[in-house]
Amino acid sequence: MWLADERIPNRPVRAAASEPPAPGRYVAAVTAEPDRAELPTRDVDLVVVGGGPAGASAAVTAACRGLDVVVVDKASFPRDKCCGDGLTAWALRELEQLGLDPDRVPSWRTVRQSIVRSPSGHEIMLPLPDRGLFAAVARREELDAAVLDLARRAGAVVLDGHECVDAGPDPAGITIRTDVGPPIRARFAIGADGMWSPLRKQIGGDTAAPAGYRGEWHAFRQYFRGVTGAAADDLLVWFEPDFLPGYAWSFPVGNGMANVGFGILRDGRWRVGAMSQLWAEVIERPHVRRALGPDAEPDAAPRAWPIPCRVGGLALAHDRVLFVGDAAAAADQLTGEGIGQALATGRWAADAIADHRDDPASAGAAYERRVHEELAADHRMSVLLGRPLRHRKGARAAVRVAGLTPWTRRNFGRWLFEDYPRAMAFTPRRWHRNAFTGPGAYVGRTRSALR
Repeated sequence: MWLADERIPNRPVRAAASEPPAPGRYVAAVTAEPDRAELPTRDVDLVVVGGGPAGASAAVTAACRGLDVVVVDKASFPRDKCCGDGLTAWALRELEQLGLDPDRVPSWRTVRQSIVRSPSGHEIMLPLPDRGLFAAVARREELDAAVLDLARRAGAVVLDGHECVDAGPDPAGITIRTDVGPPIRARFAIGADGMWSPLRKQIGGDTAAPAGYRGEWHAFRQYFRGVTGAAADDLLVWFEPDFLPGYAWSFPVGNGMANVGFGILRDGRWRVGAMSQLWAEVIERPHVRRALGPDAEPDAAPRAWPIPCRVGGLALAHDRVLFVGDAAAAADQLTGEGIGQALATGRWAADAIADHRDDPASAGAAYERRVHEELAADHRMSVLLGRPLRHRKGARAAVRVAGLTPWTRRNFGRWLFEDYPRAMAFTPRRWHRNAFTGPGAYVGRTRSALR
């Protein structure tokens, strides 16, 4: 485990930098794995509701900045999470900065290239640079448990397997009631409890979303075993002509297994209820079956989940409560990717609270400002870029342009995997030396160590 021996305040890691972030920048030194902590005293600085990547990132950051932190999650970790299991360069940098050691995630697989297929069947290979990691795959069941362990090691008390049943303001901050022990009084709370955030409802927060909102994307995935084709090692993306701008994928998770799935945009052309029927047909398409190999078969039942991509569309703060990850609808509108956004928004919220711990209004305003500065322009760019991908000609043209030369293939791969912000080229304030050419995460780790 890589551990720093001091607490260092936040430094941004959103875009590539000339020097990679130091491993374990936020994690306090420990000498042994701690035992599960007992129920905390009744008064704490921060309660984080939700122990996924957004909540765990917030907990690590806040604990290492000197706050007393409790994390509450109704699930017992490790637990499965519907996801494609892919990690972009942004997510990898955030994980490195939190102190995650890839060796603690058994299914971790480094991605050095991806193959993208256009609606016409034209395929291109997108290589990724060798200096550091720009993409990886890891089962969320293992990844999320490892990140939550970082919160424990940083000093946060983790109450997984226990639900937040009620929350409300009190004169000193906010009171959280769980299904175990006495109420917990906190100066602040962070809602990392997903798109439908029970915490938001409990405190009477404004969603600012239309009635019946179910997210911008809906995704469907299934694990396969006995994979022997290209999908055993390569990351594959298929732009299928019948559900553009959606796409299908296959991500290798090791031991002859792959996470295979597809996502559709909720634009009225496809009903979510029809995804099971569509999936049965997609998985038998010749190019998909060829990539999996003749002996591939389902390892578990398929699962589906909604993805909110509405930066600025949901309230980010309500009094002393800040919302992060899916509770902030922070995922990328273009791809539905959300792990990097979850980790970053959790970190930004914790930093805002630590910087303004005596001024709740300023904490909320600082966090909202940071999210707007970092994500608003990229969200608008993703919406614009998604429009041509709704049509076969647009998707075909995009793939062909990306594959024109070695330079376009290399740089499109970096852009696709969030090596730098979507709208970086149009936001000069974020330019810096090597902004488009810097190293990936975990520089210095050997390929064998990263599998």
